[in-house]
Amino acid sequence: MPDLHNAQLDWDEHGQPLSRSYGDVYFSRANGLEETRHVFLAHNRISERCQALPAGGSLVIGETGFGTGLNFLCAWQAFAEHAPADARLHFVSVEKFPLSAADLQRALALWPELAPFATPLLAQYRAIHPGFQRLLLDGGRVVLTLMIGDVLDCLPQLDAQVDAWFLDGFAPAKNPEMWTPELFAELARLSAPDATLATFTSAGFVRRGLIEAGFAMVRVKGFGHKREMLAGPFQHTHRQAVAPWFARPEPPSAERHAVVIGAGLAGCATAASLAARGWRVTLLERQDDVAREASGNPQGVLYLKLSAHGTSLSRLIVAGFGHTRRLLERLQRGQDWDACGVLQLAFDAKEGERQGKLAAAFPADLLQPLSQAEAEQRAAVALPAGGLFYPDAGWVHPPALCRHLVQHPLISLQTYREALGLQRQADRWQVSGASGVLAEAPVVVLACAAEIGRLLPAANLPLKRIRGQISRLPASEASRALRTVVCAEGYVAPPREGEHTLGASFDFHSDDLTPSVAEHASNLALLEAISTDLSQRLGAPALDPATLQGRAAFRCTSPDYLPLVGPLAEQSAFAEAYAVLARDARQVPDAPCPWLPGLYINSGHGSRGLITAPLSGELIAAWLNGEPLPVPREVAEASHPNRFMLRKLIRGT
Repeated sequence: MPDLHNAQLDWDEHGQPLSRSYGDVYFSRANGLEETRHVFLAHNRISERCQALPAGGSLVIGETGFGTGLNFLCAWQAFAEHAPADARLHFVSVEKFPLSAADLQRALALWPELAPFATPLLAQYRAIHPGFQRLLLDGGRVVLTLMIGDVLDCLPQLDAQVDAWFLDGFAPAKNPEMWTPELFAELARLSAPDATLATFTSAGFVRRGLIEAGFAMVRVKGFGHKREMLAGPFQHTHRQAVAPWFARPEPPSAERHAVVIGAGLAGCATAASLAARGWRVTLLERQDDVAREASGNPQGVLYLKLSAHGTSLSRLIVAGFGHTRRLLERLQRGQDWDACGVLQLAFDAKEGERQGKLAAAFPADLLQPLSQAEAEQRAAVALPAGGLFYPDAGWVHPPALCRHLVQHPLISLQTYREALGLQRQADRWQVSGASGVLAEAPVVVLACAAEIGRLLPAANLPLKRIRGQISRLPASEASRALRTVVCAEGYVAPPREGEHTLGASFDFHSDDLTPSVAEHASNLALLEAISTDLSQRLGAPALDPATLQGRAAFRCTSPDYLPLVGPLAEQSAFAEAYAVLARDARQVPDAPCPWLPGLYINSGHGSRGLITAPLSGELIAAWLNGEPLPVPREVAEASHPNRFMLRKLIRGT
């Protein structure tokens, strides 16, 4: 995980930003707005292409160098003015040194006419950490995917088909590392057949390099004092090298209707992401409302269990945390969520060593090491140790998030509808219940945790249930002083509606969801380990565990702790098509993957569902709509449901 360094800026006498690192301007001193319109919009025909979009169509713009976001806002403005009402804009941009929120606000104040677009961007511009960060704007009609890091680290991980390129780094003479044949090859790999490219520079080596990569670049009139710039179409077709078992399936039908089974966080997020793209969604839930099972706790914690080694799981967590954190801005603070921060105590030497590595690997705006005294000051209670503090994290009332996600006219929530069977009939999936067919559609998304095993027994997906129980403790006057979530082996949150949430237990064997006295007692012991002071403030030593209120539910997880998100193949046909892998795992057969057409999974989020499930809804929608993936390709493959079939073949099991 690369460290995050915000751009270091100087401001000239006209209030315009300059990069201290590169000694270069972010946009023309003459008129940055008109420069963007001339160089990038006009020479990529953005307005004309927006007008020509079909119903439900989308335009994908790729950019090198997000900078102040000026190019993005101008493209959004053109899209808003010229595109059909049901079209979508995807803007994918790389930035090594993102502006701080304060600097971005100051820079964009230079363009009052862009305020209707700059204001929602600034509202969502938070938790911008290294890796892929997805921002949803205009009700999800405009999607900004920011890739924070070096361009040659980020672009090879991008899975997209880009229609128009804005090549806009700092000048080649001042930033030569970006204007390279390796970059031009990545632009070609990611280009759609009719892609175009424009850039402010007219440097000969840039023109020759882009021509070599497949772009028919010509010099055209530049903006302002610049005599020339480069523009031209992509004239080749590149096939992205993706193993067939991770490739995108063909859409099962032109009909945009999906059945989503399960109205927990994964199901509600999937329904919301599909509805935002114009899909009609039938959301089936066996209980009486959303979030009645694992997503139903009164307080869930944005818990970032990370690795210092940049694993796929860590990259997913960082990206998912940012996405969820931005979603929460739409809820009522204090009632539905609170960005009070999360403190992870270094409760033993091993945990302290792990946290030291994390502090060295991640930026300070994501996590900060605190001494015991600093941690106590932050939490406002006595603690046994210091730890890592996540300043942008906090607690969430998951049912409120679920209810928010399903408030869309294209989502039909149908309660008391328990899915008991799943059949493919012609080109549609039929979901059956006790009284017959509950719903049918060309696409079905299984977001029903470990119940997937009952609906798809032949798939043999290794999903397992883990029982967890939380305890609810009435807040006292003294306990209300707690100002942040504190975690050790368990967690305790500041009060919501007069109660602290305390938990949570892990039981791999019990199938009984009746809250147990033994686990209430265990949770009280977890509280004592977190803070004897807080335990005493709550009168916990004198509490009878049998009198406590709480709830139990099943988490669903996988053997590698990554979720299962994406399309699924038919197991026996998969084993037959790729049998050669049992003899030589290096082979990549050309045989197309035998997909279960139109069947997708969003499950296995374990105790991290608040962080990973909403972004996984975006990933499902991207798979189904042929859009840029919201996570690095390696992360999408590491989370792919087919990975377990692949491993069985390779291991010969």
